[in-house]
This record gives sequence, structure tokens and C-alpha cells, in this order.
Amino acid sequence: MASFSFNTAAELFPAAIRKKKRAGFAYRRFGTAAEAVRFAIEELPADSLNGAYLQVDEARFDQSGIRTLYESQEFPLPRRPRKPEPVPASDKADTEAA
Repeated sequence: MASFSFNTAAELFPAAIRKKKRAGFAYRRFGTAAEAVRFAIEELPADSLNGAYLQVDEARFDQSGIRTLYESQEFPLPRRPRKPEPVPASDKADTEAA
């Protein structure tokens, strides 16, 4: 991934429209690939990211590729802290009883 530049302009394309199911977002162009990757991972609902792709110059990245870019050490933007996983109701009752 050494040749990838997060400072290059990028385009984010929605998944193909299927019967009765529309993409959750429209085509967007970003000034930098870093902004596009951050938007895709942090802002898009998971079902919208599934099937979407990012184009940077001549390279295309699917959901897995976008996630790899986001998780790379070279990613230049701060990442949003992950929200804690919700605790199932049965676990809450066990914790409160203790």
C-alpha cells in the first residue's frame, strides 16, 4: 500500500440499485481519499457500504478494501472512537443481580 496516496481526490459510488431497494446514499466526490474513506466507514450505514466502491485514480476499492485503508497505519485522519457494544438484556439482569 506504499504507493497509495490519501491526498488524492476520490469518488464514492453507491451500490447498484436493486429491485425495491435503493442505495442509502448518492455518488459523492471528495477532495481527498482520506475524507472519502472516513465518510464511508464512519457515516454510511453498513447496508449502504455493502456493494459500494471507492475510486481513487484508476484503482477501485470495495467494502473490504475501504476498511483496510481505514485501518492502515498510514490513515492520516483521526478515527472516531468506537461505540461500546450494547449489552444484551439477559446480561444486564445478571450484572444487576450480582
